[in-house]
Amino acid sequence: MGACMALCSLASCASCLCGSAPCLLCGCCPSSNNSTVTRLVFSFFLLLGTMVSVIMILPGMETQLRKIPGFCQGGSTIPIPGIENQFNCDVIVGYKSVYRMCFAMACFFFLFSGIMIRVRNSKDPRAAIQNGFWFFKFLILVGITVGAFFIPDGTFHSVWFYFGAVGSFIFILIQLILLIDFAHSWNKVWVEKAENSDNKCWFAGLLSFTVLYYALAITAVVLFYVYYTQPDDCTEHKVFISLNLIFCVIISIVSILPKVQEAQPHSGLLQASLISLYTMYVTWSAMTNNPNRNCNPSLLSLVSNINATDPTLDSTPGQVQWWDAQGIVGLVIFLFCTLYASIRSSSNTQVNKLMQTEEGGGSGGEGEVGEDGIRRAVDNEEERVTYSYSFFHFHLCLASLYIMMTLTNWYQPDTTTQAMKSSMPAVWVKISSSWLGLGLYLWTLIAPLIFPDRDFD
Repeated sequence: MGACMALCSLASCASCLCGSAPCLLCGCCPSSNNSTVTRLVFSFFLLLGTMVSVIMILPGMETQLRKIPGFCQGGSTIPIPGIENQFNCDVIVGYKSVYRMCFAMACFFFLFSGIMIRVRNSKDPRAAIQNGFWFFKFLILVGITVGAFFIPDGTFHSVWFYFGAVGSFIFILIQLILLIDFAHSWNKVWVEKAENSDNKCWFAGLLSFTVLYYALAITAVVLFYVYYTQPDDCTEHKVFISLNLIFCVIISIVSILPKVQEAQPHSGLLQASLISLYTMYVTWSAMTNNPNRNCNPSLLSLVSNINATDPTLDSTPGQVQWWDAQGIVGLVIFLFCTLYASIRSSSNTQVNKLMQTEEGGGSGGEGEVGEDGIRRAVDNEEERVTYSYSFFHFHLCLASLYIMMTLTNWYQPDTTTQAMKSSMPAVWVKISSSWLGLGLYLWTLIAPLIFPDRDFD
């Protein structure tokens, strides 16, 4: 009896994995829309690959693998008949494994981005591929990943580094757009609740978060000047901090100008404060990639008050600090933006145009129960898709590259010495993305004033 029940359960799972509509998550969210479930599953694929990359980059992983008899070249010498050490563990762990894992994810999502170009509604045959056949898509991802680990070293890592830098630059902008949209939706919902309920606590909440974000941003600026500049050095850092501080003040003032408020009633200091705080994070992240150790003290030296210029603290070639504070913060922001991109239902027309999505229309009805008794998601895309399938996959492709650069700390690989070092190109990529992001947000504020005849609602 138990075996029969297990077979029935497997058959039920198989129908979900191989069917034409997603039902993997409907047990947890039975009223979900088809489009939301699909994006969540693809995001899960990305997060799964991220978890594998994190595991492979953990300190001591290579040492543990070398203890497995017959696995790593030059590893355990315990003789086992018929088994030889044939795997290069330098490739399957460390930054090389991250590059290959993220290369596989980027190729997977780029492939689907090309396949899903110009899908208009769920009646398109390609929509069935987008919204189902998860088992086969997972096999494709695994196959690409296995193949990626057989790519010869050569110039692969050096070339893929520049792909990662460009992709990360674009993804940082997308993160900023998502944060703008989140702050816009947040501000709109709380203001509407305050006006409808005549409860001033909602306004107090908005004010509290706005003050908190500005306080954190100002604190960050002070700490940057104290720890990341020197009286006779670090000119670039002084320019970066000062310019971004000035730009944040400008967007804050513009966001509350009477003309801007008249054109966009829901714009305000909450969005500007969140963007200012994110800009300070990107500035910090950029400065931590400066190869000049006088201008880039480690977090350990800051906490323990040790002179960062002490030669004994310099890492030897190949000894890389994988985990640092800005990397962890970057992963947290990445996780938030990935989840938000999967479930967002925005009424911001400007952001919807940039993100290739439609205006949100609610969470849909109750999940449909098929003839087989399996609860399935609601197909809310029979007339038209609620988001661009192609752009969503391109966004995940860029996210894969961003994860690669974040986990490897934006170090530039040197395949000859197997050492890694910080590089100024990474600094300029991040700083320029912060400037472009601030310009983009400023444009969303003033565009309705410059082009009053166009619809920016």
